[in-house]
Amino acid sequence: MTKKAIRPNDLPQPAGPLSLAIEQGGVLYVSGQVGLDPQTQALIAGGVQAQTEQVFRNLQSVLAAAGKDLSDVARMGVYLTNMSDFGLMNEVYARIVPQPFPARTTIGVAALPLGAAVEIDCVAN
Repeated sequence: MTKKAIRPNDLPQPAGPLSLAIEQGGVLYVSGQVGLDPQTQALIAGGVQAQTEQVFRNLQSVLAAAGKDLSDVARMGVYLTNMSDFGLMNEVYARIVPQPFPARTTIGVAALPLGAAVEIDCVAN
């Protein structure tokens, strides 16, 4: 199967040896996104809710570059540096992600790139 890298024009190139997304066999694997503002290339201020909103804008940009949207997502992985932010992240998640909600795992981690509070990856068909 051929792998195709997906590269939206409105997001910066990753700061490492990875692709923002890979499409293979009709499945899109999207790398984790943090609340990075593509204009300033800095982390969004305002805590986990503001960062979660920006994460979803970034995910939507990657999905759109592959001709997909959040309704095509089958699985999401959420990584939080503070599990007490779970409820705040969920408020944003429930408002943005269409039902039926994707399968999801939420994991507490010690740290994320750029000092982010949240990172989300996904798999879409």
